[in-house]
Amino acid sequence: MATDAKADPEPHCREDDDNAPATAADDEDTGAQVAPIVKLEEVAVTTGEEDEDPILDLKAKLYRFDKEGNQWKERGVGNVKLLKHKVNGKVRLVMRQSKTLKICANHFVIPTMTVQEHSGNDKSCVWHAADFADGNLKEEMFCIRFASVENCKTFMERVQDVAESQGKKEENKDATVTADLLDKLSVGESKSDGKEEDTVVASDTKEAVKDEAKTEEDKKDEAASKA
Repeated sequence: MATDAKADPEPHCREDDDNAPATAADDEDTGAQVAPIVKLEEVAVTTGEEDEDPILDLKAKLYRFDKEGNQWKERGVGNVKLLKHKVNGKVRLVMRQSKTLKICANHFVIPTMTVQEHSGNDKSCVWHAADFADGNLKEEMFCIRFASVENCKTFMERVQDVAESQGKKEENKDATVTADLLDKLSVGESKSDGKEEDTVVASDTKEAVKDEAKTEEDKKDEAASKA
């Protein structure tokens, strides 16, 4: 029994030591300040979208068709945007993954681009584009799926409107270039006609001077012969 009595206090002592209130020395604030080893400076992050205005921004899931495997592969979930350049007016489609911000689609919306509803799913649509998301220009077939039918229709209508507007812009540009070429051609012809006319007048003047000089010489010869 004496042995048991001696064995019990040690655990109780340990427990009491663990539960003992902290002393003032333990809570004392030394006031020491530790300077950071490395000072981090604020760095401006650019996305490449600073000179563009968003005209569409919708959350969706993007797929790319793998020709080798003959199957659709997921590219990521994020926000698909249509961005219009503030200067040249060109519009590109850009989509980044939500968590990593990795670009999974990046291409211009051109006049020949068409978006069609995916067969069997009215929340999805497909299109072809020359994409630059991986750093190399490559023909891709995309499929995008939205949370609602309304968002899918909005995307399709907006892309179609942009493609048509880009087509009209190209037509106006071609018409302007053609008009400039015709104007330059007309000016060139006018200058050429003026030079030909000046040449003809100068030639006639020279001939008249020659005839006049010849007449004077003939008169002198005739007077000399009479003398």
